Amino acid sequence: LQSIMAHPALIQAFRLDGVITLVDAVNGNATLDAHVEAVKQVAVADRIVLSKADLATDPNELEMLRARLRQINPGAELLDAGDTETGVAALFDCGLYNPATKSADVRRWLGEEAAHDHHHHAGHDHEHGHDHGHRHDQRVRSYSLVHDGPVPFSAIEMFLDLLRSTHGERLLRMKGVIELREDPSRPLVIHGVQKILHPPVQLPSWPDGQRGTRLVLITLDMPEDYIRRLFAAFTDRPSVDTPDRAALENNPLAIAGR
Repeated sequence: LQSIMAHPALIQAFRLDGVITLVDAVNGNATLDAHVEAVKQVAVADRIVLSKADLATDPNELEMLRARLRQINPGAELLDAGDTETGVAALFDCGLYNPATKSADVRRWLGEEAAHDHHHHAGHDHEHGHDHGHRHDQRVRSYSLVHDGPVPFSAIEMFLDLLRSTHGERLLRMKGVIELREDPSRPLVIHGVQKILHPPVQLPSWPDGQRGTRLVLITLDMPEDYIRRLFAAFTDRPSVDTPDRAALENNPLAIAGR
């Protein structure tokens, strides 16, 4: 994904609509256990397609895999490749725009509610729903950042630049809708993979009527406290004993957490 999004010719002709990850129902659990790269591929997906479900001999094992995939990436849509109603539709229309309504479906695209619930209940779910042998899964976290009000473009730009420069390899996927102080009536849509950001796009209006800045981050081994303190500082709500945006502009490393 980074190679495609960073290619100067491809980026002029194509845009990233969405990411689809195919998971083998028979070998999925073993692959996720063995390879952190497989967990990362599930984590960055907008849509997860489960293949060979009809060949899985243990229904309990299959259901555990489904639950595990939802835990790793609560915002992704989970589909069965063998479902006749799914078909080739699983390969299309998993991005921001809803072809049925011909409009932007921000809430679905962000998976915001699922990411919020996943973060809020993470401790409970881990204790009761996880096999503690799934060590790679526990390294992946989803965070939802919300600011009710417009934000200067320069503040968002510097927040993302600093986040990518300090933890770019750990930032698996990022999606966001920004209420710009310079143009609050037109939301700015941003998304990226690790250190690569897709060119931002402004929508003509707010599709769901709900303004504000909402970011969803999927991370690997990234300190939550650092993310939230950095975001609060750049949205002019710094925590106690934390530098504000002006201080960070002069010294980007003023908040520890690298």
